[in-house]
Amino acid sequence: MIELNTYSSEILTLFLVGILAFLMSIILTPVYTHFAYKHNLWKKKRQTATTGEKLEVISKLSTRKRRVPTMAGLIIVVTVTIITLLLNLDRQQTWLPLAALIGGATVGLIDDIINIKGTGIGVAGLRAPIKFAMITLVAAIGAWFFYYKLGYTTIQLPYVGDYHIGTLLIPLFILTVISTGNAVNISDGLDGLAGGMLLNAYGAFGIIAALQGHFAIAAFCMTVVGALLAYIWFNIPPARFFMGDVGSFSLGTALGVIAMLTDTVLLLPVIGVMFVLEAGSTLIQIASKRMFKRKIFIAAPIHHHFEAQGWPKTKVTMRFWIISQFSALIGVMLALLGGY
Repeated sequence: MIELNTYSSEILTLFLVGILAFLMSIILTPVYTHFAYKHNLWKKKRQTATTGEKLEVISKLSTRKRRVPTMAGLIIVVTVTIITLLLNLDRQQTWLPLAALIGGATVGLIDDIINIKGTGIGVAGLRAPIKFAMITLVAAIGAWFFYYKLGYTTIQLPYVGDYHIGTLLIPLFILTVISTGNAVNISDGLDGLAGGMLLNAYGAFGIIAALQGHFAIAAFCMTVVGALLAYIWFNIPPARFFMGDVGSFSLGTALGVIAMLTDTVLLLPVIGVMFVLEAGSTLIQIASKRMFKRKIFIAAPIHHHFEAQGWPKTKVTMRFWIISQFSALIGVMLALLGGY
């Protein structure tokens, strides 16, 4: 652990890159908005669930009358990429999260384009197996670089210290990145929901990285925070646009990489507890329907369950934000207590 007052210039840099990312995203937003509305970048609604039946409950919940463009996550990806390349490129600390961001964005962008331009009935983007294979490839390449080029071979256990696991770190890396990317993607279902929860998670990991002395990682996180603040400004109800898979997959995969680089992967489910609940509720729902032919939740992921119970969308979003803020604080506290 280090003393922050010794590194006042580095701390100042964290605020500056965050502010720069916010301003750049604000400037890019009208450009994207004009293009998106001009070219009708509307996302098609899914007609069927993963298990095959019609999405009757979710269809009833989708009462939005106006069309809202998707793929606004491109603004975040472009902003973070430019700032990182120009001001914060570090082989040991930022090459990997930047590559994960771009790799996840590529998969998400393809998925979004197919969804928007597809002409089939109920077209909802890439088929799940193909999407999973592409994200796995991104994660596998990152795992190779993490283990063979950066030389990581251990995982830190709270109050125990570094524990050597060797090549087992590769499947752990892949599992972490895939799980986080998909969990964030699943959570992106209400105006402002995923953006706010990501803001809290990246903020927490930025603090942890700074406390570890990994200021390039911390600056990367603060760059994402600044871009997300601008995104949320326009995404809160009623949303001007949606993040799209290009945003959720890119930010989710990069978040998983950051947890691995900061050696705090065991804190990821704590800091991102709402992502765990969102993805977990979906898995439980699918398993229950396939095994027992019945649903556990009215609709999944769980934010739709609360909607179906009569909660206003804004109430669901704000309460999920609050829980994610609390879990982020708990995660930072555990990092301090556990000697991360």
